[in-house]
Parts: sequence; structure tokens; C-alpha cells
Amino acid sequence: MREISTSITFEIADGETVPMRIGNSVKLSVLGAPVWATRSNDTEDYWLVPGDSLKLRQHERLWLSTEAGGTAQVVFTLARRPDQRAIGWLARGFDRLAERFRSGWRTV
Repeated sequence: MREISTSITFEIADGETVPMRIGNSVKLSVLGAPVWATRSNDTEDYWLVPGDSLKLRQHERLWLSTEAGGTAQVVFTLARRPDQRAIGWLARGFDRLAERFRSGWRTV
């Protein structure tokens, strides 16, 4: 069995504060209005504007809120496992090396 969907989208209304507990390591991306993020075990707060992202750790607690005047959408995307990233990196490197030998041309 494999997981088909790797992202979940939530909408945060004007002035709403949403507490969350992170189950797996994910990346948080912001769409719509800016979002204020407070993380457990972190002395910093984060002001995320649309297009910004933040990597979240497993078992972390998170509080998200927006200011009045706009509805925000936040997208939680599962982070790829380290072994999958390593396999992808090796495959891309092998493809580049094979292409260099097949073409007969050197790149300067």
C-alpha cells in the first residue's frame, strides 16, 4: 500500500487561532492572508506571508492565527523520507554521468 495524497489544506478565518499537534515531520506553506505561527520549544514566533514555508518537527505543538481582514489557507505537506531523498539524488547523479559519456562531448 502506498500513500496517494501527501498534503492537507486548512483554512483559517479572520482572527481565529488554531492549536495543532504535528504527528509527522511536515512542511507548512501559506496561501491567502499572512499567518502568525508559534511553535513549542522555540523562542521565536514566525510571521509567514503567502508563499513562505516552514519545516515542522514530529510531535511539535503549533498555534496558527491570522489578523482580521483576510482568510488564510495553510498547506501541510509530508516531508520525503531521507532514504527516498538519497535514492533520488543518486539516480540524478547517475543520469548526469551517463549522459556525459553517451554524448561524446565535454562540458566546459
